[in-house]
Amino acid sequence: MTRSRRTPWLLLVLGALWVLVPGWIWLTRAGVLLAGHPAYAVAVSLAAVVGVLLLAAGLRRRGARGRTETARDAPSRADAGRRSGWLRVVGGAVAVVLSVLVLGVLAWLRPFAASPPAIALVDGTSEVAVTDSASRITLTPTAQEPTDGLVFQPGARVDPRAYLSLLTEVAADGHLVVVVKQPFDIGFTAAGAPGDVIEDHPEIVTWVTGGHSLGGVVASTYAADHPDEVAGLLLWASYPLDDLSGREDLAVATVSGSEDGLATPADIEASLADLPPDTQVVQVAGAVHAFFGDYGEQPGDGTPGTSRAEAQAQIVEASLALLEAAAAP
Repeated sequence: MTRSRRTPWLLLVLGALWVLVPGWIWLTRAGVLLAGHPAYAVAVSLAAVVGVLLLAAGLRRRGARGRTETARDAPSRADAGRRSGWLRVVGGAVAVVLSVLVLGVLAWLRPFAASPPAIALVDGTSEVAVTDSASRITLTPTAQEPTDGLVFQPGARVDPRAYLSLLTEVAADGHLVVVVKQPFDIGFTAAGAPGDVIEDHPEIVTWVTGGHSLGGVVASTYAADHPDEVAGLLLWASYPLDDLSGREDLAVATVSGSEDGLATPADIEASLADLPPDTQVVQVAGAVHAFFGDYGEQPGDGTPGTSRAEAQAQIVEASLALLEAAAAP
């Protein structure tokens, strides 16, 4: 088979991949894509459009090749094929590499879905009103006007709704809680999100930034860069990116799990040198990385030594203690 004859088949194969991978993502995570930040849903949909265009181009070239074969001009086709052969080889190689990279990234970004009980909390409770938008989920206590708030950034590739089981309890205690919806569910794509939240809520006097895993890392960078805005930092199975050891004005709590296989106890212990000396250090016995949200199990995590409910009760308690400390005069 000549290179020119292989070209339509390459387009057809690549087109099928560009359709199948987005189709698989939509089929298995439609609810998460529709509820989350629109960036990932748009990217996945555009990838499917690329696939359709590649399939159409491949079919069109196959049809054109079939028609020209009846024209009895094989010698001229052979000469043209030799002249453009290297270009087709290079172009095909680039197309394959780009396809593997883009589709591989999109597949890797497929998020962990929140559990049904966590999703149900988007409707709010008698104690907490919920406002859901394209970029954030805002939890507001109904019993009182909050004066302090928590900007929370989810872990990488985790449905933001997965944290509502814990954060609804935090809000019910009288605190405004805003869960950031991060583009592609990656914290560094929303590093400045706390600033937008703070600007939108001038009624809040005291702010705490926080997050789970990578979200906590990103939250620490905002706290480090905005000492006049942020009074506290809440780390769930996470650690700071910058050295905050000299920030005596910053209330910090690091809450981790003893069985966490991703943010291991050794990782947390090593991070303490970068935190203020009076940091609240809470290790939840038996807790794993995925217990800090409700999104099922996570590859590479440890084996739980306690129940999710018991671990989350301790996580909420430690979080409330940090918010109280940050708001203290």
